[in-house]
Amino acid sequence: MELTATTPYFVSSDDGFVPNTIAHGGWGPTLGGQVVGGLLARAVEELVTDEDLQPARFTVEILRRVASASVCVTASVVRAGSRMQAVDAAMTQGGELVARASALYLRRGAQPEGEFWSTSIDLPPLPEQPADFDDNVPMFIRPYGPDAESTGEGFPWQQCGPRYAWLREVRELVAGEALTPFVRTALAVDVTSSMGNFSSAGLAFINADYTLALSRLPVGPYIGMAALTHTSAEGVATCSACLYDPSGPIGTGLSTAIANFNFSPNGSG
Repeated sequence: MELTATTPYFVSSDDGFVPNTIAHGGWGPTLGGQVVGGLLARAVEELVTDEDLQPARFTVEILRRVASASVCVTASVVRAGSRMQAVDAAMTQGGELVARASALYLRRGAQPEGEFWSTSIDLPPLPEQPADFDDNVPMFIRPYGPDAESTGEGFPWQQCGPRYAWLREVRELVAGEALTPFVRTALAVDVTSSMGNFSSAGLAFINADYTLALSRLPVGPYIGMAALTHTSAEGVATCSACLYDPSGPIGTGLSTAIANFNFSPNGSG
């Protein structure tokens, strides 16, 4: 059953996209990175009409904090070939560039034969979801720590060990528009940063950019994530996560981040 919360992240207007309060992130009254990337992915996808093209790579650069005010988003095709299409998108606010994205689409074709090796990951089973959703949280997310059977004491990512999550968007990005699989995944991949950059002392890194790499689009509303790597030194961090749908792996998330000590969770965890 597809359940949808009542308040969308944005409402379309003559001046662009007007955010609702639920679009705020965890770093103050600014827009969350997931909705910034979601709008950029939406603009990219509108320009790709060939259904045989697979969104294979999508990178979002957050150039400055995006205020909780109207934003405008544009996109353009950079190059189109027989096996690929490259699209750029830009988000402006008050005439200034605040975020941008680049996307690469590749043409689907025959799968090569043979067996391929990859790191083995056992994701927890799909969680039970609430009977309904409200505006207390922007999305439904079930985080897991080392013990996949229980969240344990405290927030399960605030430890030095494995971490996982199942999440699903429960609201429209733009009022009146259903989420596409690509936009749904573009919204989810922003969680890579918080999942990979939590330490035993908390979260003190903020996203500078993030990349979504996809081998296929997800089926259904749930996106699973498993933290893969974290490296950091002198306040600069990188981290990665594997992305899943209920049938198996679909791609990888990569984040680069800078130290920031003002995180205040808004309930999304």
